[in-house]
Amino acid sequence: MTQQRQTTRIAIVTVSDRAASGEYEDKGGPGAESWLRETITSPIEITRVIVPDGREVVAAKLRELADDDGMDLILVTGGTGPAPRDLTPEAVADVAEREYPGFGEEMRRASLREVPTAILSRQTAVSRGRTLIITIPGKPSAIATCLNAVFAAVPYCLDLMGAARVETDPARIAAFRPKGK
Repeated sequence: MTQQRQTTRIAIVTVSDRAASGEYEDKGGPGAESWLRETITSPIEITRVIVPDGREVVAAKLRELADDDGMDLILVTGGTGPAPRDLTPEAVADVAEREYPGFGEEMRRASLREVPTAILSRQTAVSRGRTLIITIPGKPSAIATCLNAVFAAVPYCLDLMGAARVETDPARIAAFRPKGK
């Protein structure tokens, strides 16, 4: 097993035509960053980017962040609904090496407790090399609901992938690792 990097590199990609054009204030990126900074206790470096909706542009940005920039974790906010331009899951599938459907299942289950339209959400998680990519909603409260539902599994997933080690504040999220890990 290779030695893990000390600082976890995280990218937050906001997918929105309106936010990319400056017509709309991005709330998803800042919401996700705030949640991460309140939850992760180990050193992190966060990069936020905004891209317009569209399968090719999103896939290209994810390839760049995973392959060229060596991100450990990428959270993709927006573009997971049923609207014609919501193509984030397709873009994520284009770059995926492995899919982890349990993430999407659990995020939808948690969200359904709050809103019946959660069944329209197409959240997912995949890996590309040593990068875990998770799609999340764009609304900050929905981001918190989804990350609260799945993040306990993220640190160990990153360990198994050979990414940087993530530690969490157990008062917020108790990261699960088998004993001795």
